[in-house]
Amino acid sequence: MQSAPLPYRFRIDVAREDIDFMGHVNNASYLKWVQEAVISHWRGLAPPEAVAKHLWVALKHEITYRRPAFLDDDVVATVLLEKVQGARAFYETVIRRGSEVLAEVKSSWCCVDAETLKPSRLARDVIDHFFTKTDEA
Repeated sequence: MQSAPLPYRFRIDVAREDIDFMGHVNNASYLKWVQEAVISHWRGLAPPEAVAKHLWVALKHEITYRRPAFLDDDVVATVLLEKVQGARAFYETVIRRGSEVLAEVKSSWCCVDAETLKPSRLARDVIDHFFTKTDEA
């Protein structure tokens, strides 16, 4: 059996504040959206007791911009947890308008204990909430 990441869809509301002098979404807004999407992914799939005990700090974002987004666009981020290694998690987030890819983001995050703020490993049973078992082909 192999594990496959469970896709998590996060709807993005393009706000007037996201629009830059060129009339499309500023690149910095994509970073904000990815951070919101990954945190929502964690809160949406992890057990409540794990959410209460752990926080996430972004370590790195690598963004490839494909197309501009505009005010009133219907934008969705699809988040995948690629792997967890120690206290680090590696994500892929694809931001789309319909079938068009607007941006692709690879990011790494550090899990920290909510009380001590020190790096913290997740238990295997918590990590399992983010993956589905599939038959190997």
